[in-house]
Amino acid sequence: MKVYLAGGAVRDLLLGRPLHDRDYLVMESTREEFRRAFPGAREVGRTFPVFLVDGLEFSFPRAGSLDEELESRDLTVNAQLLDQDGELICHPQGFDDLAARILRPASAHSMTDDPLRVLRAARFAAQLPDFTAHAQLIQAMREVGASGRLEGISADRVVPELRKALESPRPGNFLRVLAEADCLLPWFPEFEAARSIPAGPPPYHDSDVLTHTCRVMDDLAGDPVAVWMGLAHDLGKTLTPRERLPRHYGHDLAGAPLAEAAALRLRMPNEYKTAGVKAARWHMTAARYGHLRPGTRVDLLMDLHLSGTLAPLFKLVLADHGEDHFEQARKELAAILPVRLAPEDMNHGAESGEKLRMLRAQVLRNG
Repeated sequence: MKVYLAGGAVRDLLLGRPLHDRDYLVMESTREEFRRAFPGAREVGRTFPVFLVDGLEFSFPRAGSLDEELESRDLTVNAQLLDQDGELICHPQGFDDLAARILRPASAHSMTDDPLRVLRAARFAAQLPDFTAHAQLIQAMREVGASGRLEGISADRVVPELRKALESPRPGNFLRVLAEADCLLPWFPEFEAARSIPAGPPPYHDSDVLTHTCRVMDDLAGDPVAVWMGLAHDLGKTLTPRERLPRHYGHDLAGAPLAEAAALRLRMPNEYKTAGVKAARWHMTAARYGHLRPGTRVDLLMDLHLSGTLAPLFKLVLADHGEDHFEQARKELAAILPVRLAPEDMNHGAESGEKLRMLRAQVLRNG
């Protein structure tokens, strides 16, 4: 039995990056021999043998030789193997592409072997921002998109790629590369339209909605929930009638249902679904925070507080508008939270709620 460290772990070693995931390739072994060597191994592979051992993944070869195995990988920079003696086995173009910072398919059939690799390639562009997607990669992705095979991917496989992109150093590259390869459909249909819609009138905007969204996502890198909010905040602009462009009156309210629909389609966790809806609903209001009436501020603060989205929403406002209102909002939230109704004003339904809102607004008015 020969065991090789494989794929992204070898790439990261060669780049001098910290290792997060270690995957292994097992050669010259049968399933039975592997189970005898690793009695606690659990088989999880469907199309070819894959075993989990203490959280580590051991895969059996997809092909008959090491050269064919390397060509069966997704990208040349991920098609590297390192054996127990430290010998490095590279894809013929792998080492050069690593040095040149190029993302290129490992073979002519790499993308068609598994259409999910289209989304994975876009994710790598987000995780490796100093790498450039080669024209061969964009064309291979485009061919898969045109074939309609992206529609057959399950959401359960899409969401891990998206989540990793949201956690990456340059998350906007995920949508940028999918757009360049005409692969936004069917998973990101809102942004297919966004490519040709101005983000707003000059001098506030000088790009389309997709370009603006990607820039905001990049500015929010490091906080994946905030990045998702950046992705979702301007979805309502895709519904603006052409005759009203480049202005987008009411896009905040119009965008909330789209943000929810996108989260459901992509099976994002509830935390993200809620955050996206709040981003669409409140980002324009929060950008005017210093000019809001006390009652509106109370509504905004309490909704963001109860949904746990106060900090990322104001991060979004800073990235989107350049306005930093977080400290004021945080202090004012702290001031209104202790406000309580008198016992005689409690338990009167909507009337009690409105009374509490007025008392909280009064604190802000007097503050």
